[in-house]
Amino acid sequence: MLRKLFVIALLITAVFAKAQTAEAKLTGTLREFHRALVDKDKTFINQHTDKALSYGHSNGWVETKKELVEHLESGYMNYNSFREDSIKVELGGKLAHARFIAEITATMSGKASTFNLRVLEVWMKKGKRWVLFARQAVRK
Repeated sequence: MLRKLFVIALLITAVFAKAQTAEAKLTGTLREFHRALVDKDKTFINQHTDKALSYGHSNGWVETKKELVEHLESGYMNYNSFREDSIKVELGGKLAHARFIAEITATMSGKASTFNLRVLEVWMKKGKRWVLFARQAVRK
């Protein structure tokens, strides 16, 4: 009987460890993605966004994946800094959502602004990689 309880406890521990590892991996990818926006790392951005990306901003502006990359390349939109706080990740199979508070400094059409936002991002697992499917922000 004691042996069965030990095996059950071990299995429960393994399940929690796997969930925490998946959450930690997504959190890391999320942070790397935001760093890629600041660095204009087109390769990372392309690898970690879905072709159907909907990237919503707090002013109601929504970019597609193509537009996001074009705006970064052309300098129309520059992310100068991106800081996340209070990241909460919820996993649901191959889908996950992350909510966090962000302080973003960006320059759009030559005008610099700082935004304090609440952000929701929806991520999908494709193979071994998490890709951003949708994002929406509102002013804090």
